[in-house]
Amino acid sequence: MLGKVNPEELKKYVFNRIGAVNSDVQVGPAYGEDTAAIDIGEQVLVINSDPIIYAADRIGTLGVNIASNDIAASGAEPDWMTVTYLLPNRDDNDLETISRQVDRTAKDLGIAVVGGHSEYVPEISRPFLALTCFGLTENYISTGGVKPGDQLILTKGAAIEGTGIIATDFTDELKEKLPAEIIESGEKRMEQLSVLPEGLLFRDYANAMHDPTEGGIIDGLLELAVASGMALEVDSDKIIVNSDTKKICSAMGVDPLRIFGSGALIASVMAAEVEEVLDLLRQESIPATVIGEARKAKEARLEIDNQVYEEPVRDELYDLWD
Repeated sequence: MLGKVNPEELKKYVFNRIGAVNSDVQVGPAYGEDTAAIDIGEQVLVINSDPIIYAADRIGTLGVNIASNDIAASGAEPDWMTVTYLLPNRDDNDLETISRQVDRTAKDLGIAVVGGHSEYVPEISRPFLALTCFGLTENYISTGGVKPGDQLILTKGAAIEGTGIIATDFTDELKEKLPAEIIESGEKRMEQLSVLPEGLLFRDYANAMHDPTEGGIIDGLLELAVASGMALEVDSDKIIVNSDTKKICSAMGVDPLRIFGSGALIASVMAAEVEEVLDLLRQESIPATVIGEARKAKEARLEIDNQVYEEPVRDELYDLWD
């Protein structure tokens, strides 16, 4: 089945098989933690790796943003990146198209592409990218830092990435259901994928940050809860769902809370500092709302409108690609 390896399999096969012990590793592999933190003296080196194989039309744009967003969500600025290109054949222009997207997006974000690998693999049916991003910070912020009483702030809205993917990968289907201006609005969501601006703003306030990717807002919040050992109580009416996202998701029969969510950032902030943070976000024209709060709990969980989530959900965009 398409989708992430579940937490039980990760615990059984991955998290207990992590090579040599190294005292410089502050944060290593753990469920919900998207970055590693390495002590290099006065600063922390933050590292993230992400693959991408779907979203064929903008795979390079998405890949760079997804990998760098995890760095930004850890309180660092993304500085360097390696990219591995695996391509199905030599007869098309995939490499030219994707490398242009990677180059343009990395330049826009101030990231130097410093290496990687490229190879043709006839056994695969679509291009595959694997990207590793690096950045430095003096204040590393983990996913697992949520404190009891923290308020949860969500920026920009649900399914920013998912909206862009549907609008660009499933254009023909949408043309039969929606006006052209809605599809065009959805395509422009691809320009809103980076969370670097809010990540830099939040890093002076947040106890924890996380960017929702596969599985959308629901999985992003659940990962935040599990990594922190907290119960997160969320009001779905407070979650921003932009009008084009609502219409595009409805047309394709998917839940905007359960599809790829890059472009949004979830931050856990002390209640006393929330208004100051929201004011700073408004000054930067970054939409944001408080969607819930954190509570102590015997078992980590996510509760949205009295529905409890203890296991990850499957991203509903996979049903469109199946």
